[in-house]
Amino acid sequence: MVIMSENTVKLLISCPDQKGIVFEVTRFIADNGGNIIDSQQHSLGLDSKFFMRLEIDFPLQSEELGRNFQPIAEKFSMDFRFCSGKKRMAILVSKYDHCLYDILQKQKNGNINVEIPIIISNHPDLADVAKSFGIPYKYIPIETAKFSSKEDAKAAHEAEIIKTLDPLAIDFIAMARYMQILSANFINNYPYRIINVHHSFLPSFKGANPYKQAYEKGVKIIGATAHYATEDLDMGPIISQDVSSVNYKHNVEDYVLIGRDIEELVFARAIKAHSEDKIIVDEGKTIVFN
Repeated sequence: MVIMSENTVKLLISCPDQKGIVFEVTRFIADNGGNIIDSQQHSLGLDSKFFMRLEIDFPLQSEELGRNFQPIAEKFSMDFRFCSGKKRMAILVSKYDHCLYDILQKQKNGNINVEIPIIISNHPDLADVAKSFGIPYKYIPIETAKFSSKEDAKAAHEAEIIKTLDPLAIDFIAMARYMQILSANFINNYPYRIINVHHSFLPSFKGANPYKQAYEKGVKIIGATAHYATEDLDMGPIISQDVSSVNYKHNVEDYVLIGRDIEELVFARAIKAHSEDKIIVDEGKTIVFN
């Protein structure tokens, strides 16, 4: 396990693969007083793509490092980012509480190293859960009676969520079984910064009632998927997946109970990976470093 100090900075790189990248990057780190404490890289071969993640003990701040690194980035046509500090995560939830409980407990125990300044829900039901963990809870209903259409009510609901989040300096959002389809406008405010957990092994059984769909198809495994939310429903880049076997003795209710354990597992993995800056999104897919 890598022990990170307050000076630990993560550097993530993606670029066309070519000779000299590792040499130039490591020389830059040494010349700027940095010390590499962890390094991982993945190459798809020369003339293809190269991905790299480093954890570095650096005396400089991320902003200054970014400016100094720019000539190397331009030389190799890199997309890059320096990351440091603990991330701030907002949670969106509806009535299902299993993923919420799991994430809050893991955050409390230090397994997921994030700050959670707020939990937002379209239902009041889970306010006591938030209170028990000492986290502010805001109930923002979808007030369809006040608007001429469901679309207008939804837009107003999302606008209120954004208004609530803006002053909190949120880094990313976790949808802990938040049973609403987010609009393109909302998603574009947080590109690749909204993590959803879907109760199926995507791309199979998208949309509503996936366990019922799986049961009706007689599948032998069921799963869950944590992915980034995009405009295409349940089609965002996949971060984590897992499965469990089922058989003819199981009914739909069994599928749901088995599936909830898998949902908690993949959701926590995805949040942890994102919070530790271990993910690069490339052409609709993710590179998730260990």
